[in-house]
Amino acid sequence: MDKTVQLHINKVPQLHRTGGPDGYECFERVLVPKARDHGEPQGRGGCAVSQYELPPGKAAFPYHYHLKDEESYYIVSGRGILRTPNGAHMVAAGDFLFFPAGETGAHKLTNASSDEPLVYIDFDATHDLDVCVYPDSGKIGIWGKGCDSLYLLSQQAQYYDGE
Repeated sequence: MDKTVQLHINKVPQLHRTGGPDGYECFERVLVPKARDHGEPQGRGGCAVSQYELPPGKAAFPYHYHLKDEESYYIVSGRGILRTPNGAHMVAAGDFLFFPAGETGAHKLTNASSDEPLVYIDFDATHDLDVCVYPDSGKIGIWGKGCDSLYLLSQQAQYYDGE
């Protein structure tokens, strides 16, 4: 069965995401949902694609890296500050960014403009289960297989605790 999808990006509903501290806000258009979010069989990887629009001075997500998933961004318009393990530098329209799984792929993208949105396409290679590490806040997130949770690393348990 052909599962090809053709759509016009401006006809995809835009979701407004807030709820974090003041520096986090974005508008997201989900173009290809994560396999784990739309009932694909467990044990298979997948592709997820979204368009993000960041208001001036805002970021969509904290500094983080994934243990399994990989991310790629294509900057459509605007300019941003990209933080990686190598420091921070400017990115702009036309730049393509790849973040491999693991610590070397840690990243955070923040809109550098005071008056224009930053728009980018986020292409993800996803798996049915992923762990995301947030080095600045000492958290890990476990995503998929019915477990979408965040935990503090400082409350790490020993293997037999509670048995």
